[in-house]
Amino acid sequence: MRLSSQVALITGAASGIARAVAIRFAQEGATVMAADANECGGSETVDLVHAFGGKAQFACLDVSQPEQVRQVVQRTIDELGDLHILFNGAGILAYGTVLETTEDAWNRMMAVNLTGTFLCSKAALTHMVVKGHGVIINVASTTGSHDACAHAAAYVTTKGGVTLLTRSMAIDYAKQGIRVNAICPGPTDTPMLRNALTLKELEAFARTLPMGRLGQPEEIAGAALFLASEDASFVTGAVLYVDGGQTAEV
Repeated sequence: MRLSSQVALITGAASGIARAVAIRFAQEGATVMAADANECGGSETVDLVHAFGGKAQFACLDVSQPEQVRQVVQRTIDELGDLHILFNGAGILAYGTVLETTEDAWNRMMAVNLTGTFLCSKAALTHMVVKGHGVIINVASTTGSHDACAHAAAYVTTKGGVTLLTRSMAIDYAKQGIRVNAICPGPTDTPMLRNALTLKELEAFARTLPMGRLGQPEEIAGAALFLASEDASFVTGAVLYVDGGQTAEV
């Protein structure tokens, strides 16, 4: 029970990596507030946690809305008793060059992936700074933090921003006892990726990786557990690549 008595707020928890993190954290003793704009998927995540006796609640949240963010953070503290860990897992993916990307698509990607990470971190930090303790884990990406790729102008921009925001917060709040790190998943078998690529494209993509396969959400959750736990007590400002060797050869 590496997270015994900890309270974790996890955004994007309706599916994919954040759902796996919610389940893993609960298995390790954390009480989880699973937040997502998708009420059906978020409630299903809570049911999965309850199925093995874990503790979790659902909160409907659009991370791009400042007041919603503040309310969910306060609700987490009021109903679950504290806030020790924030996992910024909410994210969206759309492909397109600059010329192919509409302003609406650009603004929405920024609002969810980058501004959402900022807003949730800001609301959590307000509480964590007073306590003098806390952990924030952001989800960046190999694509955007380490390198770029074709036809993903908005996405790589947001993830590059998340990477440097992570380092900035780590520097600013280290002396207040707050650790801030980022996970950079490689191609991971999630609904988001499956919605963006065809099965044939996914299979071809997987073959290009040194390990020859896509990552699984549970593998990313294992890395998140390390960063959330006291095993990572001297780790802040880190960008942890969990990518099957993808960035090793780029």
